[in-house]
Amino acid sequence: MALGEGSRKNRTRSVLGASLRAGLMATVLFSGFNLATVETATAQGLFQRLFNPEAHRRQQERERQQQQQDLRKKVVSARVSAPRYLNYTPDSWKTVSLAELSEMKTAEVQPDVQSGEVAETPAVESDSLPQAPVVPTAFDAARPALKKVSLTVLPEVGEAVISYYREHPDFVWVKDGKPTDKAMAMRRGLGDTAKYALNPDDYLVDLPATAGLEGEALEAAMMRFEMEMSAAVLTYVLDSRRGRVDPNRISEYHDLPRHAVDLVSALEGFKNASDVEAEVANVQPQSDHFRKLTEELARLKAEDEDADQIVIAPDTFLKAGKSSPEMKNIVAAINKNGSEELKTAHAETLTAYDGAELYSPELVELVKAFQKEAKLTPDGIIGKNTINAMVGETNAAKIAKVELAMERSRWLPEQLGERKVFINQAAFTATYTAPGEDPLSMRVVVGKKSNQTNFFYDKIQIVEYNPYWGVPYSIIVNEMLPKLAKDPSYLDRAGYEVTTPGGRQISSSAVDWYAVASKQQSVNVRQYPGSSNALGEVKILFPNKHHIYMHDTPAKSLFKKDMRAYSHGCIRLQDPKAMAAAVLGKSKDYVSSRISGGQNEQERVTGDIPVYVSYFTAWPEQDGTIGFYTDVYDRDMHLLEAIEKTEAAREKVRTS
Repeated sequence: MALGEGSRKNRTRSVLGASLRAGLMATVLFSGFNLATVETATAQGLFQRLFNPEAHRRQQERERQQQQQDLRKKVVSARVSAPRYLNYTPDSWKTVSLAELSEMKTAEVQPDVQSGEVAETPAVESDSLPQAPVVPTAFDAARPALKKVSLTVLPEVGEAVISYYREHPDFVWVKDGKPTDKAMAMRRGLGDTAKYALNPDDYLVDLPATAGLEGEALEAAMMRFEMEMSAAVLTYVLDSRRGRVDPNRISEYHDLPRHAVDLVSALEGFKNASDVEAEVANVQPQSDHFRKLTEELARLKAEDEDADQIVIAPDTFLKAGKSSPEMKNIVAAINKNGSEELKTAHAETLTAYDGAELYSPELVELVKAFQKEAKLTPDGIIGKNTINAMVGETNAAKIAKVELAMERSRWLPEQLGERKVFINQAAFTATYTAPGEDPLSMRVVVGKKSNQTNFFYDKIQIVEYNPYWGVPYSIIVNEMLPKLAKDPSYLDRAGYEVTTPGGRQISSSAVDWYAVASKQQSVNVRQYPGSSNALGEVKILFPNKHHIYMHDTPAKSLFKKDMRAYSHGCIRLQDPKAMAAAVLGKSKDYVSSRISGGQNEQERVTGDIPVYVSYFTAWPEQDGTIGFYTDVYDRDMHLLEAIEKTEAAREKVRTS
């Protein structure tokens, strides 16, 4: 090596060393680190980069692996929370003064166009027209009493009472200083509202104690009765039309608009009604399903509780060839609750049974026949659902389910529509109905208890053939990120497409998935159409914020199960082609032909077809009987709690 070249290298090293030491001094002064330690470590790192690149590469690889481990921990811990149940808060009641109704309205209030101010002008301005004298009515004579009258009511009721009597200053329930026959009929009607799954105490108005009262004292007592009676009637109307409970305050799984109710018009209807008790009934929903529920409630209440209720141990699980001491109760339950046709067909088996514990082939066939009759999977396995069907529910349990169904019915539109799709999550069924057509009903799979399907309604808009599956954000974070933390290329190899919000396709390994989980970065993930696609060959969309729709599925075996809560929240259809054909008004062959093309295509649904993604543990069957279903999501419990809180709050108002 030439001396000049060596000198140049020494000078370079000297300059680098001086720069390094200057930087180290600044770092030490700023951070308080030990100078010798920092200078030594940094010098070693620089030395490795300059003179030992392989060691530097290994160090970088170790640091990269450590960063990946840290990222995996962060990714695995990232979660998107499911909707939750809420601590229900009942509707608030408030005290409303009626003092503004205490004075007669003798002039119209009109705007002064020039000044922009409001001025009072006589209702009749022409001097040439004779003015009829104002004759005070009995209501007007009693008006002063309203200065001291206030009502504790639901806000909507208070507003309606004031609005009605401002426009209709006359008695509805009082005449000649006493309650009218109409008032007495109304009190009887409101006292019988338990048959509509309401609490009559919520609408109870005591008759005024008028003994010994006269003059202003009598007028004041009757005016208070008038206002309390109207408030009670309007509370009943509000409860009947929209329900006592706001479902959206029960849980985030409910998404149901609360109905607006024209209370002023309702009070006008009672004022003009010739048959008040009939009008009380007319206030209730007039739909066919509500009528059937009302009839079932009356039937159940008329029956005595079954003293001979057969009990089968709830943890019983029995397959063919096994033995159980519960076998005698199983046979007794079929003997009691099976149809006459079933008992006739298996009369020899029932007659020959001697109380043995063995689950013999003959008894298996008997159980299969019962399961088929109960619309269960006829597999001969005796488990929870079969036991429930065999022993039935107690009368009290059925009454509770029907009453909850009547409350839930009030959350839906009164008329569901002639052409519609009705999904009952608790029954695991979807049914399409249309005028002049036989109902199309099929089994469905709904959300797991941890991924519950929401309760809402919408309108069907699109049928998509050979669909992509747009993976929801919650599934990306909760289920895919742990796999991506171990294998960043997982989505590329598993048949998914990853794109930026602008639509540019990128590799899954190029995405910072922790940034996605923390919502610092946004990507779209969808699965390509094909035999392994989670949505199968067709999906039916009714766009909603919950990203719920009906679709096909490759997992056909789940439809054989009695309890079918396995999805992430969407509705998997047992016969999706038939449902698509029904909503399109086309044939099933037509749908198959569109699918066979292999292209991802969409077809718009014509007409107005609402879809109800509902939850009823009691609901009318196709044959008109009421079906009772297992409360798979425990929503009955939460609704009962909301009703109990509502009744407790109202009791507090009544007694305060």
